[in-house]
Amino acid sequence: MRRTFSLGALALLLPGSALVPAIADSSYAATKPEVGLVATSSPTAGPSPEPSIPASPNSDLSIREAGPDAEPDDDSIQQAPPTRLAPAPKPPSRVLHSSRGQASWYGPGFYGNRTANGEVFRPGTMTAAHRTLPFGTKVKVTNLWNGRSTVVRINDRGPFHGSRVIDLAHGAAHTLGLTASGVAQVRLDVLQ
Repeated sequence: MRRTFSLGALALLLPGSALVPAIADSSYAATKPEVGLVATSSPTAGPSPEPSIPASPNSDLSIREAGPDAEPDDDSIQQAPPTRLAPAPKPPSRVLHSSRGQASWYGPGFYGNRTANGEVFRPGTMTAAHRTLPFGTKVKVTNLWNGRSTVVRINDRGPFHGSRVIDLAHGAAHTLGLTASGVAQVRLDVLQ
């Protein structure tokens, strides 16, 4: 029963594949567990003592049953499409300057307004305000209370309250886990 369900789900996902006709005869395949499926390059590859299952009209492959000791030809093995590889990791950025201080965050009341560099402030951004760092500077911010860290881009000026060193946008504050507390002790690493 489980095999039939998973083959049925596969048929829904792959309507143009050569496996769809095989699902119609899944009760036959379920009664013969020692029989495997082997793909051939042509439906008329020659006389075959095994029963054959017709291919779908959209496919150039046919599926035939073969015993466990049958060896497929090199031409009858179809290769899977190449898998995507993960991009190469970026080399670590060099830390130009480090400092510690208190961070705060800002967000909902400022959405839609322009930041100091002219961008529109949007929810969920990984940006921050700093009093002196140039716009576009990348800063790794680490919350010293919980160990979380993220990289933000400076696009605004501030904070203008007491001894706070950086004002994070809501997305960065959420990543660092300081939206509930409002402020946190952080370490700033200015990256090259």
